[in-house]
Amino acid sequence: MRRVALSLLVLWTLTLAGCQSKAAKVKQLQDQYNAEYPAYAKACLEEDSAAAKRLMTGEKLTAEQTAAIEAEQKAREARCKPESDRLAQIQREILAAQQ
Repeated sequence: MRRVALSLLVLWTLTLAGCQSKAAKVKQLQDQYNAEYPAYAKACLEEDSAAAKRLMTGEKLTAEQTAAIEAEQKAREARCKPESDRLAQIQREILAAQQ
């Protein structure tokens, strides 16, 4: 009986330690994401929404202005894609660590 109780105590301790390390991993990943996201949002999302607002207001744009906006969007997408992919990977790691 004493052996069973001791075995259960050891098992419970190991389980608790695993949960704590899992929680620490999730927190570390969330802190990393929270630290990196604001710079990404400012550099990549705010600029994109400014161009979208110009297009959505019904403002008449010349073909040159439209082409310039499209070129800016493509350049921004190319510049921001690595960071976007990195943040998406962190999100996937957070979800995996929570399960």
